[in-house]
Formats: sequence, C-alpha cells, structure tokens
Amino acid sequence: METKTYTKKDIATQLAQRNGISVRVSKDLVDDFFNIVRDFLMEDHPYIRIEIRNFGVFESKPTKAKPRARNPKTNEEIYVPAHKKTRFKPGKILKAHLRKPL
Repeated sequence: METKTYTKKDIATQLAQRNGISVRVSKDLVDDFFNIVRDFLMEDHPYIRIEIRNFGVFESKPTKAKPRARNPKTNEEIYVPAHKKTRFKPGKILKAHLRKPL
C-alpha cells in the first residue's frame, strides 16, 4: 500500500485556491498557524491543550521519570528522565470518517 503525503505547500495551495488569494500569502498564513501551535505546545506550563473545534485536540503533558527502563537491544537498564509528551486526539467528524471500513 502506497502512502500519500501532503506538505505545508499543499495546504497553502489549497488555501489559496479556496479563498482566491496568492499562494505566497497563504503560505505565510499556514506557516504562522503552525508556528503558533508549536509555540503554544512548547510553553513551560506542564499541561497544555489546544482545541480546534470540528478537527481535534493537541495535548502536551508531563510523563514520569522511569528509573529502571530497559534497552531492548542490549538488555541494559537505563534511566529515562521526566519529559513532556504530545498527542493528537481527532474530533468527532474526523474520528467517524477514519472508523469507516476501507
């Protein structure tokens, strides 16, 4: 099965076509949007939630340190420090479409 990959340029092109603006302007808008989302997720606050209605939720939350994690290749025990973990939870419309059988 072949994977279809879309880039920021594809998003900017679609945005330009749908709104009748230039691709250069739409590329700047798309870049700004993703920069804002990234900046929000990179804040020092431990729990961050970005909710985009009818699309989904981006969350960032801390994980606990794991003093006795194991490297599966070498079987060596290692220490994994506490860090932040991000996840995306799709909204109702997107989730319903993704659950349809292929």
